[in-house]
Amino acid sequence: MEARAFVLLKLALVGASVLLSSLAARRFGHAVGGTLAGLPMIVGPIMGFVLMQETPAHAGAIALATLVCVPATIVHVLTFAWCARRGWRWGVALLTANAAFLSVGAALLALRLPPPLACAAALASPALGALALPRLREPPAAVAIPRVELACRVVAAMVMAWCIVRSAGAAPAGFSGLLMAIPITGNVLPCFTLPRHGAAATVALLAGFLRGLLGFASFFVALHVGLAWMSPAAAYGAAWLCALLAALWLRGLARRARHHGDSLPGPASSRCARHRPVP
Repeated sequence: MEARAFVLLKLALVGASVLLSSLAARRFGHAVGGTLAGLPMIVGPIMGFVLMQETPAHAGAIALATLVCVPATIVHVLTFAWCARRGWRWGVALLTANAAFLSVGAALLALRLPPPLACAAALASPALGALALPRLREPPAAVAIPRVELACRVVAAMVMAWCIVRSAGAAPAGFSGLLMAIPITGNVLPCFTLPRHGAAATVALLAGFLRGLLGFASFFVALHVGLAWMSPAAAYGAAWLCALLAALWLRGLARRARHHGDSLPGPASSRCARHRPVP
């Protein structure tokens, strides 16, 4: 009964996360929706329940295991983005991205990284991933998402989450943990964005998702470290604060970089400036 309630909780959080991210994209643009999707909107509340039921040591171990898979999630995002950039259909991009995620995730689990290295890799990989994204210009504007599509996004995410939970229960322990780490919102939202809004919008969404993943990694690093010397409640609050600050910091960097790039004259404008007649 308790296990069923936990599954229902996760399904509800998945649906709420996809809906909130889609509504944010509808109002503020793809990048903002992606940032919300990348934050620990699903696993953050779940970790709150874990902290109430488990010892701090066990909760810290769960946080560390989650951090190990963050670089694999970055590879998933980059793979989907480059598939979209090359004009591949969403189904091919989805299969390719998940194959890359499972391959890299299995390799990371086999390496058994020490905790400091796992934390450092999780924190560094979103910023490095942002540098490796394809460069497509997408203005930050509201997005037209019909109500029918909103409902389809939520249903697709909840069905995917249910399939993962069922498959993880029947798989070996190591592979089960990897299945549970599959980015559900990172799978569902790009699949709806690519065919309707195009590659540039999909890359903008995934760029925002990377910013959210820095918050995701910061959340679990702060939780893992904080549980060693804080009360569970204080560590949990500090983890959420670190997640929000990290996402805002990376968004500020992206805005400054975009503004700097827009202010630099391109080759054509430079030639015009050189050949403009002097009055």
